[in-house]
Amino acid sequence: MRTAALTLIGTSLFGLCSLAEAARPLEPIEIDIRDKASLQRGAKVFVNYCLSCHSASYMRFSRIASDLVIPEPLMVEKLMFVTDKIGNTMEIAMRAVDAEAWFGVVPPDLSVIARSRSPEWLFAFLTSFYLDPSRPTGVNNLESRGTAMPHVLWEYQGWRRLAQQVENAGRGDSLSLEMAIAGRLPDSEYKNMVRDLVSFLAYLAEPVKPLRQNVGIGVLLYLAVFLAIAYLLKQEYWKDI
Repeated sequence: MRTAALTLIGTSLFGLCSLAEAARPLEPIEIDIRDKASLQRGAKVFVNYCLSCHSASYMRFSRIASDLVIPEPLMVEKLMFVTDKIGNTMEIAMRAVDAEAWFGVVPPDLSVIARSRSPEWLFAFLTSFYLDPSRPTGVNNLESRGTAMPHVLWEYQGWRRLAQQVENAGRGDSLSLEMAIAGRLPDSEYKNMVRDLVSFLAYLAEPVKPLRQNVGIGVLLYLAVFLAIAYLLKQEYWKDI
């Protein structure tokens, strides 16, 4: 059962990433899970647009409040819509049987999606939706053809479509998108919004990473000092030989 669950999580944001086709190189992005302001913005997007369908059951609201320096009263008021207990994990109210009936697949838990995929892939996925009337949700995605996930951030990005000159391109051909209906945000601001969300997902996947890095630096400094002392001792012991 555990293997099956991990497989489901690793397949896609909506269980269909096994169909993903890399239609373009992934755009490198810079994220910093030490940037509290970025993570706070990402948390806001996550609870408003992702948490209705996707859980993050390995993370507790109290841990987020502590790590991101969010006062608990503010956390309860602004970021907790699925529970009233700050010690609870980020579960969803939607039942798996209902999700499968509505979407055809159970939306995976996103606790470790940034590790099972990559931040670059998540960024590309969330910026690659385009209009496709043949799909039940009316949209498709360049990074995951046939995805069951709707474009939940359409209000901010707007609606895009395949560019006319490559509309009939075959599988594996390079595809590009053009704006059909503008959204509330310019493209650069929308990408910043997605980058904040991806940063938060990266934090969810490994919240102890900053501590681990600090410990690693401390260990390396200790080893450097020990090496210097060991070298001096070696020089002292062997100076007469």
